[in-house]
Parts: sequence; C-alpha cells; structure tokens
Amino acid sequence: EHLNYTNLPPLLFCFVFIVNFDHFQILRAIGKGSFGKVCIVQKRDTEKMYAMKYMNKQQCIERDEVRNVFRELEILQEIEHVFLVNLWYSFQDEEDMFMVVDLLLGGDLRYHLQQNVQFTEETVKLYICEMASALDYLRSQRIIHRVFLWKCHVLDGERATALAGTKPYMAPEIFHSFLNGGSGYSFEVDWWSLGVIAYELLRGWRPYDIHSNSPVESLVQLFSTVSVQYTTAWSKDMVALLRKLLTVNPEHRFSSLANIQTSSYLSNVDWDEICEKKVEPGFIPNKGRLHCDPTFELEEMILESRPLHKKKKRLAKNKSRDNSKDSSQSVSLPSQWPKDPNTTLMQPSMKLSFTPLHYSIGSPRFPTIFESHTDVAP
Repeated sequence: EHLNYTNLPPLLFCFVFIVNFDHFQILRAIGKGSFGKVCIVQKRDTEKMYAMKYMNKQQCIERDEVRNVFRELEILQEIEHVFLVNLWYSFQDEEDMFMVVDLLLGGDLRYHLQQNVQFTEETVKLYICEMASALDYLRSQRIIHRVFLWKCHVLDGERATALAGTKPYMAPEIFHSFLNGGSGYSFEVDWWSLGVIAYELLRGWRPYDIHSNSPVESLVQLFSTVSVQYTTAWSKDMVALLRKLLTVNPEHRFSSLANIQTSSYLSNVDWDEICEKKVEPGFIPNKGRLHCDPTFELEEMILESRPLHKKKKRLAKNKSRDNSKDSSQSVSLPSQWPKDPNTTLMQPSMKLSFTPLHYSIGSPRFPTIFESHTDVAP
C-alpha cells in the first residue's frame, strides 16, 4: 500500500524522501525503448525489488521530449488502480532521469505470444475484464491510453488529432483524423485497441495486416474494404464481443465498461472478484524463470557505452576531472528541468498542481501501464 506521509514532521519528511541512484542496486536490464531503458533494481534498505525506467537527459532535450517526460510524471503521480503500474520514486543525476515503478516479473503478453503460449477463451476473458476495468478508471481521470505510446500528449478540447503510437493497434478514426483533418477521436480508440489485443491473444495474429511503415492512406482504405475474419472455433458470444470492440465506426463501438458488461460473453463475471484479484487465472508464468528477452542484458554489458552498473565510477571520474565545473551544467537544460542533478523529481506525498485533463500515455517497448492478475503486463 502507498503510505500517507503528509503528517510527518518536516525534518523527517525531508529525510524520508531524499532518494537517489545510490539507494538502489542494479540487478539486470530487461527492456529498451527508443531512448530509454528499464532494469530490475533492489532498494538497498528495504530489499524490495522494482522496475527502474531511465532516460538520458541529453537525448530527451535533443528530441524535445522534456515536457512529455514531466507530463508522464504528473499523470503517474495522480493515478492509482489495482490494474495499473504504480510510480514509487523519481529522481535524476547528471546523465539520466529515473522512474521507479512496480516490478512485474511475469513478463508482458507480447513475450508470451512469441513463446507460442496458447491462451484459452477463459484466460482472455479475464484479461479483457482487467484491462476494461483499468480503461474505465483512466476514462474517469480524463486520460486516453491511445495504445503503447511513449509520448505524453496533451489534447485540445474534447478530442485529439495527433498521430502517434503503434499503428497495428490504432483505431481507424485516428488515421481518418490525421489524413482528412476530421473531428478527431476520443476514448473509443482505447476500446478498439482492447479488441485488437484480445483477438491477437486468441488467434496469434492481429485482425488486420498492418505494419509500422504502412502508409496512412492505405490504412484508411483497408478499414473501408477489409472485414475482420473470425474463426468458427471461438464461441458465438466471444465473437459478438469482438465485433462490438472492432467496429470501425466509433459511434457503434463498445467504448465503456458499462457497454461490455452488457455482453453475453461477460454476463457471468463477478466484477468485484475481478478487482479483488480473486479469479483464478488460466495461465500462470513459471516463477522459476525471468520472462524477458536476455539480449537486453547482453547489450547493456557489452555494447552500451555508458553502462548503468558503472555509473557511479563514471560520474566520480567526471567530477574529479574538473571539480570547478558541475557536470550537469555541460548540458543546456530547459527551464522545466531542475538544475541540481540530485533533485528528486517526484515525491509520493507531494501532489502537483495538476488537473487531469486529456493526456495519452503508454509505451511501445517498456512494460506497459497495465498489470494483469498474474503479474503479466499486456
């Protein structure tokens, strides 16, 4: 459980929240994104394990991602749900910024699909319920997940118009809006993505043959001419639910928890038991192994020019090279970025002045924001 530190004396408050890189032992790398990585860490005082996501500050600046990083921190600070990954600490040093979140050792669903795991309808039903519960909570916070998307994107008004994300999971109206300057899109896009994920878990491939380099024009044409194929091996109720999630017209699509609760396929679901994690999952990852690609650790040890496990020695060497020059000042930091490299960027009890309007959150390769009943992150 998250602790309430608001009533602690000021001196104790300061003592509790001075957290930095030295408080964690680096165990191994488990993931990589376009300019960030994720590793397993153990907090030295409590011996509790977490996932630590870290991004190079210079690359954030070069890619104009600083504002997006801080928006993500704001969002993660505000949300808490049984099926969401929780943020525990965030801080920075001269080179990187860090976010310490819950560790899910079961691996993500993409990994298990690649390992040829066959998911049954009952297992997929549980995942649908858990993800639907999380999406419903995000909607209550005025947040659009918008599919495995690293960027945090502020939306104008009631609808978004940007094209960003992983194309195979993106709803048709996103492409229409981008191409034709349409009226944009809203929360319905997340429920399309849920349908794509459920279909892929059951069949092993996605309902449409879409790739990251597929032209937007061809995708608009694809959705208007190609129908999703459903196998006769699936139950009629499951197919009916998938049809409602994969409806091209968002006005006719299931797009809320209340909608899918009317589905015959989910008529026997006890939603209280789902949220209390009392439903026995049909698939439990082997706890005796680490469910991630081992090449991430090899790349970190062999190919990485600035490996994380050598950071302390590297920073000490840089400081001794020129004690009169703070290495954090060698980079022209934007005004949003704290100048002190030891600044804690986010503290669990310090709620920012933040109104959760319309944001999009997610990640292409890092563990996603969803947590499943069995610590498998879809």
